[in-house]
Amino acid sequence: MNNDNAMLRRERSLLVLLGLICVALVGGALYMQYGLHEDPCPLCILQRYFFLLIAIFAFLGARFNSWRGVRLLEVLAAISALAGIVTAARHVYVLANPGFSCGFDALQPLVDSLPPAHWLPGVFKVAGLCETAYPPIFGLSLPEWSLLAFFVAYVPLALSLIRNRRRIA
Repeated sequence: MNNDNAMLRRERSLLVLLGLICVALVGGALYMQYGLHEDPCPLCILQRYFFLLIAIFAFLGARFNSWRGVRLLEVLAAISALAGIVTAARHVYVLANPGFSCGFDALQPLVDSLPPAHWLPGVFKVAGLCETAYPPIFGLSLPEWSLLAFFVAYVPLALSLIRNRRRIA
């Protein structure tokens, strides 16, 4: 039983770390937006939402003192990471196939109509096009880095869910 409590504490600590990393990634995106003047497109904004959802679910999961609560929020974080993988992969596809949006992104009205775009327009309002290619960072485009980050978030969550599937008390 004591070993189970130690594992739960470790799991909760890892969730806090995951949440902090996701918040830092959004902070990096804001630096690129305001410091480097790289305007976010609809897919960029959606990726921000998914990173923040992972962080919220991770922080909430870290607050639970039972495996049941931790696992539920790990499932929600993993689903958010999967959605982020799909969004980032779509963004990579759009960058690989220029001329896709013809100067207008159909997602923009949808993304700009979400409540956070009204609450924090500087963070969640679309200002660019998805096919705009910014300079790569260490050889990878920003959507490729985002895809990698979502994958790195998803794999430990999935492994944890598999490894700890019997620990629901």
